[in-house]
Amino acid sequence: MPVLSMRKPESLQTMNMVVQTLQIGAEQAGQRIDNFLLKTCKGVPKSHIYKAIRSGQVRVNKGRCQAEYRLLEGDAVRVPPFRMADPNARPPAPAASFPVVYEDDALLVIDKPAGVAVHGGSGVSFGVIEQLRAARPAAKFLELAHRLDRETSGLLIIAKKRVALVALHEMMREGKGRKRYLALVEGDWQNDRQHLRQPLLKWLTASGERRVKVDALGKPAHTIINLMHRYGGRFSLVEAELKTGRTHQIRVHLAASGYPIVGDDKYGHDEVRARFSRHGFNRMFLHAWKLDIPHPVGGEILKLEAALPPACQALLKELEQMS
Repeated sequence: MPVLSMRKPESLQTMNMVVQTLQIGAEQAGQRIDNFLLKTCKGVPKSHIYKAIRSGQVRVNKGRCQAEYRLLEGDAVRVPPFRMADPNARPPAPAASFPVVYEDDALLVIDKPAGVAVHGGSGVSFGVIEQLRAARPAAKFLELAHRLDRETSGLLIIAKKRVALVALHEMMREGKGRKRYLALVEGDWQNDRQHLRQPLLKWLTASGERRVKVDALGKPAHTIINLMHRYGGRFSLVEAELKTGRTHQIRVHLAASGYPIVGDDKYGHDEVRARFSRHGFNRMFLHAWKLDIPHPVGGEILKLEAALPPACQALLKELEQMS
């Protein structure tokens, strides 16, 4: 953790703000200065932070810096007197534990349940990462290496060292490793193996909700679909392998192909979701199933797997009996 050296100019005391000098330790080294400040100054708008960097209010070792500057161990960062969020405005996250699939001194891989956000924000007070930090107060570093949608269950990677986080991000940018999901879709999927390559574009609804659609102006996206099982010509279990990591990629690719995921409240059919809900299935059937990646520090190949949750297994058994 950074060592704080604070001084309170009299003109700032009445506003409950301080100038801070933060000493960068080994766990903070390697971060961009803008990302470091966004994390450190929670509640401060991004625009305020970038304005402070551009205007020279943020300084590293008493000199001006650019937003792209990567911190070094021992750097002294001057943080100007931002108006911080009230720490009492949001209740602290309750500590929680999650099923551990793999753990060592660099990595933690859990089996995330459906219905739990990975982090707070967008109307969610806290998520998996905040609850893990509350449950592990002695941990010096816990950061999400990637994201899962709130209603998606399965394998979620948390880095316990910055060197592991940086390596994981680099691996994901380069497309190393294999990330495979199981999804139950509407319809009778025909091909044993199919490549979906539609470009995906983010957009906002009139209410400000984030969505994604297939659009020629979007970013390249590639999903490989393998047929696992058919259920009476009405539903199909498929494996989806991500070759890129776009927001809602599997969900949008499948829906755009005419096979929306059962229970998907953004891209699926409301009547299908309501019918499954009446039978006790109240989630989206998308599960991060298998993950094969090189260890970000040691380099050995990790082969990780999280079994389908009991509710999903029970649904498949029921569909098999019906078909």
